[in-house]
Parts: sequence; C-alpha cells; structure tokens
Amino acid sequence: MAAISSSPCMIALLRSSHRWRLSPSATATSPPRLRTLPPCRCRLNPTSSRQAPVSMTPANPRHQLIAPIHAAAGGGATSPSGLPSLVGIAHLLVSLGIVLASDKFLKQAFAAASIKFPSALFGMFCVFSVLVVLDAFAPALAKGFMDFFEPATLFIQRWLPLFYVPSLVVLPLAVRDIPAASGLKIFLITFGGWFASLMVAGYTALTVRTIVKTQLIPAEPMSKPSPFATLEFWAWGAVFVSSFAVAYVNPTALGTTARTCLPFLLASTVLGYMVGSGLPSGIKKVLHPIICCALSADLAAIAYGYLSRSGVDAVLGDYLTKAPSNPGAGDVLMGFLGSVIISFAFSMFKQRKLVKRHAAEIFTSIAIASTFSLYSTAILGRVIGLEPSLTISILPRCITVALALSIVSFFEGVNSSLTAAVVVLTGLIGANFVQAAMDKLGLNDPIARGIGTASSAHGLGTAALSAKEPEALPFCAIAYGLTGIFGSLICSVPAVRQSLVFIAG
Repeated sequence: MAAISSSPCMIALLRSSHRWRLSPSATATSPPRLRTLPPCRCRLNPTSSRQAPVSMTPANPRHQLIAPIHAAAGGGATSPSGLPSLVGIAHLLVSLGIVLASDKFLKQAFAAASIKFPSALFGMFCVFSVLVVLDAFAPALAKGFMDFFEPATLFIQRWLPLFYVPSLVVLPLAVRDIPAASGLKIFLITFGGWFASLMVAGYTALTVRTIVKTQLIPAEPMSKPSPFATLEFWAWGAVFVSSFAVAYVNPTALGTTARTCLPFLLASTVLGYMVGSGLPSGIKKVLHPIICCALSADLAAIAYGYLSRSGVDAVLGDYLTKAPSNPGAGDVLMGFLGSVIISFAFSMFKQRKLVKRHAAEIFTSIAIASTFSLYSTAILGRVIGLEPSLTISILPRCITVALALSIVSFFEGVNSSLTAAVVVLTGLIGANFVQAAMDKLGLNDPIARGIGTASSAHGLGTAALSAKEPEALPFCAIAYGLTGIFGSLICSVPAVRQSLVFIAG
C-alpha cells in the first residue's frame, strides 16, 4: 500500500482520473421516447449546471415515458475554473485508499491464517452483504455507502485494462522456455475453448429463458468513464521524459533500479493505453488498446536497456519484481487487482433487482459455463498432449485476470505470467469475434448475448459488446464478475482441484 500511495505517478493518475470524470461531455443524453401515441402534457424540469439528462414527468400517470439508459461519469465537486476541488480529490483518495487498505489487510490476515481462499473475494462478499443489510433496514445508509465509494469504483473502471497488462509486458521472459509446439497447442485450446464456452453459455441461457419465460425489464443505468484529454497526454509525457532522463543519468537515483525505472515504465504503460483507446475502431480490431499498452511498455524497456547497456531482460525484470520491498511499475498496477474484485460488490448491488428477476438464467448459465470451461480445458490439454503444468496454468482462461491468478495459486508448478497472457488473449479473441459468432449461432436474446460474451471473454469481450449493444451490457457486467466468483469457489474445493490435475495428467 505504501509503495502504491507514495508514487508521484499514481498521485497524477488519481488527479487526472478525478478531474476528467467530471467532464460534462461524459454524459450521453438523448431525448426520451413516448410509449403511447396520444398526446400528453409533460413538465420539463430545468437542467442542472452539469448538463444532466432532461427529465420529463407526465401529467397523466397513464402516459408513461421510457427513460433512456445513459452513461454518466459520476458526480463530484469542481471549482469555477473546472479543476477538481480539494474536497473532490480528498474524496477520491480516501475512498480508494480504504478499498486498497482493506484488500491489503485481508491478504495479510489470510496469509497469516494459511487460508488459500482468495481474500479479495471474501472482501467482496462482505461488502455486498453489508449493502444488502443496509438496504433492508436503512436504505438511505446504503445509498450513502454507494455514493461514498463511487469515485473509487469509477477510478477502477476507467483504468481497469492497465491492471491486466503487467503479465503481458513480461511475457517474453515467461514463455522463453515454452517450446513452439506447446505454444501452438495453447493457442488452439484458447481459440477453440472460447468458441465452445460461448456456445455453452449462450444456449444454456436461451434454454432457461424458454423454460422460465421471465419478461425482460430495464436495467439500472451503467456508468461509463470519460475519455482522455490532451492535458493528460502532456502530463504523462512529461513524467516519462523526465524520469527516463533521471534513470539514464543515475540508474539507482531512487535506491534501486526497479524504483528508479518505475516512473517512466509506468508512464509508458499509461501512455500506450491512452493512445490505444483513442485509435479508430477499425484499427482497434488489429491493435487493441491492451496490446498497444504492452507494446509501449516493452518499447520503453528496450530503449532503456539499449541506452543504459543493462539489457532488456534486466529492465523487464525490474518492471515486475513481485517483491513488496522493491516494487516495479507492474507491481504497482497489479496491486489494484484485489480492489477490482472488491469493486464487483458495488456493481452487483446496483443491479440486484435484475439479478433477482433473472436469477435462473444468470446462475444456471454461469455455473454450467464455468464448470465446462475448466474441465474442457483440462480434457483438451490431455487429448492433444500439452504438458500438464501448462494445462493447469491455462485452466482459468475465461475468467478475469484478477481471479484467474487467484485460481492458479491453488495449484503447484504453474506459470502465472502464462495464465495472465492466455486470459488476455481469450479476451482479445472475444472482443474481435464475439458479435459475429453470436449472430451466426442465432443468439439474439440480450440476456444470452450478455452472459455468453462475459462467460467466454470476460471484461474485454464485455467492453467490446457494450459500445453497440447497451441492452446486453448489464448482463455482461453481472456475468463478468459472477463467472470468476463461481470458478474460484469450485476450485477452492480440494476434490475439484484433484480431479482437474488428474484429467490434465
């Protein structure tokens, strides 16, 4: 926690996230549609200074209005000049600091008690339980609890892909000893497994929908982070140039090479993500923002390794040290993974009515798809002759990185960097092909499309689908978290782990 909060780059990240989250342009507004054709008298509420969506209230209650689902960047206080106020910055720092501190405390407590169950997942259940209890007995307190942590959850949502990147950046070190034939087998399992998982999740949801025949209801509006601004590019560019120069002149200026390289490697990662996010949609299909992000960090490592004559391997080793006393840029970013899991509690609570109404479709599809994904991967690895240790490393291929790394920690002799890389690869495949695949498979129901996407391609698939199919987004968000949660729960059972190891060989 100290390494994260003390970094000047992370302070800049916090400030920029809070500032641009408040941009009025981040709120997508559109005029409401009338459900009934007869004319009705509507009272137009005055718009706020922050350009909130127009609210119309019919004089006749029988004349209903359909409120559009819009993406809001969140609230907060700003100064007259548009800069974030000190109160707003303090709110973000405190709310995010509490989440990070809670995650660290739970990790230490679980480690001291020798508990293998993911500590962040336990924290998520605790937060969700608290919200449910407060909502039952004191709804105002539940709303206040949600509002207090909203800046933290929006910060995590805005920078989420960055937290997945470190293992991809150091992938050249992780796959060095993996034969090319094994790499090809891993790719075949990843692509074929993604398509099979999509089919299982989608058709299961359709089947249950046919049985229960629950009518689809509108979901709660999903918040969306604001785009990056020019000032943020310049700020991170200045951090990169200045810190790169300091590291070149004195490689141990901050005590160790990892700490000295941390600012410019972190800045290069952030800049790569910003550039990748701003690319046209056609280019993103080839050069996804996460790939652009990893390439940017690797190029910075190559440049510094060449100029400093230390070599790229040494710089990549400093990028992700996995040593709390000597953190690198990758360690800072991966320090947020536990917070990502805890933040699932807030998104699930917000959509609790939707989860309750469509519980049969959601939980049945996720349980079957998650179990199928784990066991089909083990079976495919055994059939095509992939090494057992590599097969176990890629078992959680359809589960978000934050929980996939927790799952493989249950097993011995795994390659966690390979795990993260395969998870990201699965997400990239889904982001590019999931919509076309579902169209071909006849998965036209929003619930089936949302659950199928998230159960097979986790967060990256969800992000790709959300831009064009907002009606499926809530089910993506729900399945995205629940798939990892269910996978973690079943893998925490010793009998399940032993069966997977036995099948893998």
